Amino acid sequence: MSESRTPTSTVDAENGRAAREGKPREPMFPNGPAAHPHPDAHREQRIRTFHPRRGRVTAAQGDAINRLWPQWGLDIDGSPLDLAALFGTPVAPADIPVVVEIGFGMGDATADMAAADPAAGILAVDVHTPGQGHLLCLAEQNGLSNIRVANGDAIILLRDMLPSGSLAGLRVFFPDPWPKARHHKRRMIQPEFVSLAVSRLAPGATFHCATDWEPYAEQMLEVLSAEPELRNAYDGYAPRPDFRPMTKFERQGLDKGHVVHDLIFTRR
Repeated sequence: MSESRTPTSTVDAENGRAAREGKPREPMFPNGPAAHPHPDAHREQRIRTFHPRRGRVTAAQGDAINRLWPQWGLDIDGSPLDLAALFGTPVAPADIPVVVEIGFGMGDATADMAAADPAAGILAVDVHTPGQGHLLCLAEQNGLSNIRVANGDAIILLRDMLPSGSLAGLRVFFPDPWPKARHHKRRMIQPEFVSLAVSRLAPGATFHCATDWEPYAEQMLEVLSAEPELRNAYDGYAPRPDFRPMTKFERQGLDKGHVVHDLIFTRR
């Protein structure tokens, strides 16, 4: 990290003093992801696809955010999005199939999938700042120009920013299972969310989910099967596809004796 940039620890200390004194906080990354990309989102009474978490950002992750966010990052602010321009330039748009991935963690699996399919764009959505920085690092180190990192609520992205039929696929790998019964309403894969997501998929596009939580897998199968615009590519759960890399959450689940289920549906 260059000397001209304020160290993260210094920003944290300054923000702590500002909070105690009731003053506005200094952004950790002035050119990076916004703390509140859509200012009115918190007023909406609905399920969200994220829970804000910053975590400790390493020097390499912070440097990647400062340098690469203006080029490869975007805030989910509700403004209509031109995918061809996003993956190319306004002068030379890139008309490529785009897959949205919701919740990429630290981004290792996302980077592997981008490397395996360079002809497709991946719009990876998360709010975990260290993960955003790590994925940007991986994209630069491996020359993965087909990755874009989005910061904010995926529901706003799907509802307000993407046109109907614009996506070649949607991936939701190992979302929070909210195991307690009173929290099931917070699960992402609900009929309303699925209906919105499917409306943004092109005919033949893939809706791919994976989870290691058996009751959530059962709910996913029920909800996806009930959506009239989706067709199950398999009879029930799908066999584990070779193209989905092993994730940290999958390894943790397997270590605990959990069974991992994939669900692959296509848009009619």
